[in-house]
Amino acid sequence: MQRDIYNEEHEMFREAYRTFLEREMVPNREKWDAEGIVDREVFRRAGANGFLAMEVPESHGGAGIRDFRYNNVIVQEMCELDLYAHGLGMTLHNDVCLPYFTEVADEAQQERWLPGIASGDLITAVAMTEPGTGSDLASIATTAIRDGDEYVLNGSKTFITNGINANLIIVAAKTDPNERHKGMSLLALETPAEGFERGRNLDKVGMHAQDTAELFFNDVRVPVENLLGNEGEGFLLLVRNLPQERLSIAMAAVAHA
Repeated sequence: MQRDIYNEEHEMFREAYRTFLEREMVPNREKWDAEGIVDREVFRRAGANGFLAMEVPESHGGAGIRDFRYNNVIVQEMCELDLYAHGLGMTLHNDVCLPYFTEVADEAQQERWLPGIASGDLITAVAMTEPGTGSDLASIATTAIRDGDEYVLNGSKTFITNGINANLIIVAAKTDPNERHKGMSLLALETPAEGFERGRNLDKVGMHAQDTAELFFNDVRVPVENLLGNEGEGFLLLVRNLPQERLSIAMAAVAHA
């Protein structure tokens, strides 16, 4: 069905992405459901075919296209083939995590991370929810206390999408535990890291192949240069980016319907 908001390039992208899904995902759907995780190599194949982080500049390995309609095409085709609930956390990578690296990260951070995000060598996640804290983000208990040129990260997170596969995780933590909203900051944790552990890949009612995990931080040392934005800006940055996450979820709901 032709949608009025898409042009010929979007439809060419749609056709290419559908072919990718039929080749790489459809034959493995039952296997990944049983295993509870998607083979991370699929991210590299998606990156090689231009389906990851499309807005990353060409200088950093992306397509340099800032057009959310392409993100919508990805959601629509995954739903059309009944794949959205089968584990490939691409929408989280493209729609939710990427803006922190394209809009918040400084030039040096972008040079370090954007090529891997576009290629699929780096799989991203964002760690907000904690065992005792859900929608009230200001009440998180995870701390990141500065010690010289490093932050010492302690705490735990749960229900983290891409939690098993991710090797670049945006962690919301309190750099000032005495403050609520103003005490929160965002750190980019590169894994593996000493003191960092992944817990259970959680069983769920649906989305069985989606790796949704518990994460634990025990005196994990994160370089100061991995701070995204400024100290105390974390809550504002999360709030700024959450509407795009909600838009992505809404697109999936409409596509499923």
